[in-house]
Amino acid sequence: MKASALFKEYVWLVNTIRRAGRITLREINERWLCTDMSEGVEFSRTTFRRHRAEVEEMFGINIECDSENRYYIEDAELLREESVQQWMLSTLAVSNIVSEARGLHDRILLENIPSDSEFLWLVVEAMRESRCVSVCYQKYGKSDGSSWLLEPYCIKLFRRRWYLLGRLQDGVFLTLSFDRITELKLTDKTFVMEPDFDAQTYFSAYYGVMQGGNEPKQRIVLRAYGNERYAMRDLPLHSSQKEMGSGADYVDFEVNLHPTSDFLAQILSRGRWLKVLEPSEIAAKIKELHLEAAQD
Repeated sequence: MKASALFKEYVWLVNTIRRAGRITLREINERWLCTDMSEGVEFSRTTFRRHRAEVEEMFGINIECDSENRYYIEDAELLREESVQQWMLSTLAVSNIVSEARGLHDRILLENIPSDSEFLWLVVEAMRESRCVSVCYQKYGKSDGSSWLLEPYCIKLFRRRWYLLGRLQDGVFLTLSFDRITELKLTDKTFVMEPDFDAQTYFSAYYGVMQGGNEPKQRIVLRAYGNERYAMRDLPLHSSQKEMGSGADYVDFEVNLHPTSDFLAQILSRGRWLKVLEPSEIAAKIKELHLEAAQD
């Protein structure tokens, strides 16, 4: 069987078990026979065992069995929204769909992610080997570039761009966009990561990749109107988002984060459909920015 067909089956198996929560092999087979992939051939126990082992090897996802012979994902947290495993599964699923629709290539439009794959590969290699990288960086609007020796802590994909979070020798962290890196080299210098560092936790109090500034983490209440209220339910602005209440034409949401400039820009981009209710200082700032944008 072709590798692409096997990948498709692995993705199907993981998604089937995840959606079910806990499911027997008989139930898996019933759902399998409803797919075009099966071609009427049952999902045998031998095939299941082989796929189960490959899923663990390729994705680090363990499919376990309980006392009632129901299968489940051992660590469901691995498939959280922003995890590598979830990203890989989603990418493979979309890739499978697109590959089967080659005749429609001019009717399937995708977004380009502008980044240098060689730099991305080098950073992943540096993280794997705990090696520092030498980086030359050109900020927007700056005539002169900057150079740093960085300890690569993590990489993050946000709004079609890859970012590198690196630590300087003095302990200061920098977040760099890959598309602004002009040169990147692996060095022989090694480093030891802070043992309590967690990439997910590091970014959890921010909207995207921007940190710093003088604004503390705070509770912000937003009122969404029209279709924006439904969009925010489907695609939350932040992991801390909670629904607070609703009216005839609006829904109120709460988020807890640092109101960095990229967060404010997102609020502004929604125009009159998204309003800041609390705190008053953030509401005034958004009003000021809207007025500046409207001036001749």
